[in-house]
Amino acid sequence: METEVTEQFFRENAYQKQCSANVIASKENVIVLDKTVFYPLGGGQPGDTGKIEWPGGIATVVDTRYGEDGMINHLIDGQGQIPAQGTTVTAHIDWERRYKHMRMHTALHLLGSILQYGVTGGNISAKKSRLDFDMEDTVDKESVNNQLSKLVAANHQVTCRWISDEELHSQPELVRTMSVQPPKGAGNIRLLEIEGVDLQPCGGTHVRSTAEVGNVRVGKVEKKGRRNRRVSILLDQ
Repeated sequence: METEVTEQFFRENAYQKQCSANVIASKENVIVLDKTVFYPLGGGQPGDTGKIEWPGGIATVVDTRYGEDGMINHLIDGQGQIPAQGTTVTAHIDWERRYKHMRMHTALHLLGSILQYGVTGGNISAKKSRLDFDMEDTVDKESVNNQLSKLVAANHQVTCRWISDEELHSQPELVRTMSVQPPKGAGNIRLLEIEGVDLQPCGGTHVRSTAEVGNVRVGKVEKKGRRNRRVSILLDQ
């Protein structure tokens, strides 16, 4: 495969549902495009699914992963045709699934703004998401739910911006995650900002305002160790 970088439209516009692109490489169950709207697995957020279409063909994307040298691999279900290198295609994400991930990811940032502890892990799915906190305290679910509702109702703006490695190094308090550090060395790092609520490095996709999160509530709270509490959240679908 060629060492070209896939242009990532989801970085600047998480609401873009499709794009036209050219096939950089295709082999067995992998298609690599020069540009994409598909988010690849990372930061606890699943890779997008959807389809890639071209004249006379269609391929079902069952997962999206980072490949080598900045390329993004669209993993295909193995059925049907694969477009040849150089083919112009249209890439479509499964928008309903992606939008739930966007709502969930933003909701986890709200949860983290309420529970001010180090984050040791996390996972996002369309049905249930979670954060693991470095904490011994118990979680007052009623109180957290009330605070979540207020943050959603307040309709805080959600935006992204970029800072340099040096700026992040001078502000270590921005990094809440203990198990995974934001990637460094690329020259800039993406920040997710919920106005007046949260500011931290994040490469995921998010809604434009907290109101879009909708009704969110704490689900199961599990004790995973002396200093580890796993807190799950659920959205009203």
